[in-house]
Amino acid sequence: MGKRLIQQRRGRGGRYKAPSHRYLGKVSYIRNREPTKGRVIDIKHDPARSAPVAVIALENTQRNILLPAAEGMMLGQEIMFNHGDVSIGNVLPLKDIPEGTQIYNIEINPGDGGKLCRSSGGFAIVVGHEKGKTTIRLPSRKFKILKSTCRATIGKVAGSGRVEQPFVKAGKKFYAAKARNKLYPVVSGVAMNAVDHPFGGSAKPGKHKTVKRDVPPGKKVGSIAARRTGKGKKK
Repeated sequence: MGKRLIQQRRGRGGRYKAPSHRYLGKVSYIRNREPTKGRVIDIKHDPARSAPVAVIALENTQRNILLPAAEGMMLGQEIMFNHGDVSIGNVLPLKDIPEGTQIYNIEINPGDGGKLCRSSGGFAIVVGHEKGKTTIRLPSRKFKILKSTCRATIGKVAGSGRVEQPFVKAGKKFYAAKARNKLYPVVSGVAMNAVDHPFGGSAKPGKHKTVKRDVPPGKKVGSIAARRTGKGKKK
């Protein structure tokens, strides 16, 4: 009897479940678009995120909200929502933000709470305004046109040096993956034995990397139903 490959075994299990019972909560803007003030009362680590999260107490309410912390944000800092000057941490509509300003946690649609540039060190740049639309440049260097009523936070997300610090030990990487319920370590197929993977073993010539769409899970590895392989012809 054969042996199930790891993709077959994982496929037999349930759906992926994030350990959300340990997460801080929803990180989003308030739905109210009226001018509001808040104050940073804490900055916490969230196991679900690469960036620190600021806990902001809203004025005249008993409610706290969570937002990605800006680089340079500090405890006790006053945060302005939907109005105020262009200073780090303030939340403003895109139409009120001048060109060349760094922004993050940007709404794609007005009122969605922020979707773009939320990971550590992330930011976009306002390029221009025209007829109710604002053009921004994303970290991928692509340009995106949004409604000028979408909101964004001034500055860049804290934790920009995260990727520069090495894990050093495999155990650190293991616990980082375990915190988000990810598989670790991930072993390449060519490093396995022949019994463990179609690409495994060393006593035979190389195998084709392309497979059909309808092959069983044990054979569905490599380039699945690829139209072509290689770099292609230069035009």
